[in-house]
Amino acid sequence: MGKIHQEVDSTTPHEPHVLLFPIPFQGPVNCFLKLAELLCLSGIHVTFLNTNHIHGPLLRHTQVLSRFSGYPNFQFETIPDGLEHENPASRDQFREVINAIDVVTKPLFREMIVSGSLSRRSKRPVTVMIVDGVLSFAAEVAIETSTPVLSFETISPCCLWTSYFNLHNLIEAGHLPFKGNDLDEPINNVAGTEYVLRKRDLAEFCRNKNLSDPKIQHTLVEAQTIPRTQGLILNTFEELDGLTLPHMKKLCPNIYTIGPIHSLHKARLNTKSPKSSFSNSIWKEDQTCLSWLDKFPTKTVVYVSIGSLATLTFDQMLEVWHGLVNSNKPFLWVRRPGSITGGYNESIVPSDLLEHTKEIGCIVDWAPQEAVLAHRAVGGFFTHSGWNSTLESIAQGIPMICWPFHVDQQVNGRFVGEVWKAGIDIKDTCDRFIVEKAVRDIMDVKRNVFTRTTNIWASLVKESIGETGSSSISLGRLIDDIRVMSSTMN
Repeated sequence: MGKIHQEVDSTTPHEPHVLLFPIPFQGPVNCFLKLAELLCLSGIHVTFLNTNHIHGPLLRHTQVLSRFSGYPNFQFETIPDGLEHENPASRDQFREVINAIDVVTKPLFREMIVSGSLSRRSKRPVTVMIVDGVLSFAAEVAIETSTPVLSFETISPCCLWTSYFNLHNLIEAGHLPFKGNDLDEPINNVAGTEYVLRKRDLAEFCRNKNLSDPKIQHTLVEAQTIPRTQGLILNTFEELDGLTLPHMKKLCPNIYTIGPIHSLHKARLNTKSPKSSFSNSIWKEDQTCLSWLDKFPTKTVVYVSIGSLATLTFDQMLEVWHGLVNSNKPFLWVRRPGSITGGYNESIVPSDLLEHTKEIGCIVDWAPQEAVLAHRAVGGFFTHSGWNSTLESIAQGIPMICWPFHVDQQVNGRFVGEVWKAGIDIKDTCDRFIVEKAVRDIMDVKRNVFTRTTNIWASLVKESIGETGSSSISLGRLIDDIRVMSSTMN
């Protein structure tokens, strides 16, 4: 367990010291780092705990150390996870990462909190923990040591409610495991979403035929643990998740809605330094795509990305590629290294795709996504529907084509299309004609049904992060509560 940042001087026993512990994947770490800086700006001391596997790429591809060096109340700590490979994990390795954490990290974390560097007997004891909801063992250690603990769920609230908190109910009602092959069968027993969900819209793990599968069992534990913590932090704003939040608050009365956290973070940071610009990406970003976008008129380019974990087959890639080219709309496509299962072989790509792409396309390994979505040339987003990506698109008023893969993305795609009316959900299909039509539908200048709605959501985002907005108020309450919880520690 190595320390990356120097400790500051000793402090009074009850001065707030928050431990942030995210699950080691790009999206959650990104959110937790933004929350860390928001807490640092308020004067709270923060220790950020990363597993070794995620911390290496973070240091290699970002300026996170130099950025946080301006906060004497911040430090990184790392903890072993037993993973040997250097590259960030893909979707296929998700279970490997979770299993490694369970075997290696879990006992070391308990030692760290009970008797080690962050225990009550240490120079600066942790007064409040904020842990990823997936890391139920961390919340259990906090409860065991009487340390106040808050859960931070970086997945969508709509998925957390429908497929996590209601997972036991879905099993009891006989919806799980699925019977038959009709994925369009309605799910009518989840409060608030009676006329929204079909089987295909539940989280990906709900399709598992075996209820003893580790994903399902882990989720059941997570759903039982979160209500036992002192509060639940969500990356959303009240207006967006009005369908599910009232029901969730009956289970978890103390909810802090501080999203979109990237927008709130940017607003607070710009107040401190208007020229601040940085990234938390564990992949090296290709900034040249921004100058490529500069060549195109407003709202004419489709941005395509399946995020930091998802993969697609070579055939699926070709179908998406044909659809993009046939739409005749300029496109910027992020193809993450390793995202094509079985590898990429350009020699068998049809020559017409390569030629048309030279004319209207730009393909990069990774892009500065927030900057891309904020670029005036981007008018649509072909997305895997990860929650960070969804919120980043909503904040910029960009209509989406949702092609979800796993975890919360199935639910997110449905809500984008049916509840928020911010795009088109094409889940469970991979067809060039469907892709082409979806691109044309969201990029057509006559698509006012999408632009009107997405512009409304973008305006609501600005209101929520304003001085008197719901997310700003929630953040203020979170900071106040951290101080109160810290002062009452024995």
